[in-house]
Amino acid sequence: MNKLWAPWRMKYIKETVGQSGDQGCIFCTKPKETADRKNLILFRGKESFIICNAFPYNNGHLMIVPYMHTSNLDDITPQCSQEMWALLAKCRQALTKAFAPHGFNIGMNLGRTAGAGIDQHLHMHIVPRWNGDSNFMPVIGNTKVMSQSLDDAYDALKEFF
Repeated sequence: MNKLWAPWRMKYIKETVGQSGDQGCIFCTKPKETADRKNLILFRGKESFIICNAFPYNNGHLMIVPYMHTSNLDDITPQCSQEMWALLAKCRQALTKAFAPHGFNIGMNLGRTAGAGIDQHLHMHIVPRWNGDSNFMPVIGNTKVMSQSLDDAYDALKEFF
């Protein structure tokens, strides 16, 4: 078995495993703080906010998150739903201007079984994609290469929010 040394993953494991309620939920605690750059928050709306994924699938992986702590899509208000879709469009526009991707993956993973890493607080993902971004590394080496740091991606996107 090949092993890839990725010590930064431990932070993700510690932040997401065993969360319950607002106390340990990073989607509840981070927007209460004022350190948006440190917390990778790009934009704050009335009902939801945009944050860079700290453990991205690809460069520029963003999430749209309601302030309301819920895992149930039926709990969010029509206003929140409308704002989340508007922020999704804003993300697509900013990602297009900053990185010129060839396409996007957009979606929600509702529940742990569906792939949600943080299943107690719903959120929407937008992941920019480029032709050839699935090269031999993920296919043969089962390894993803990130070509840009989170800080550099944040800086490239911030001006568009």
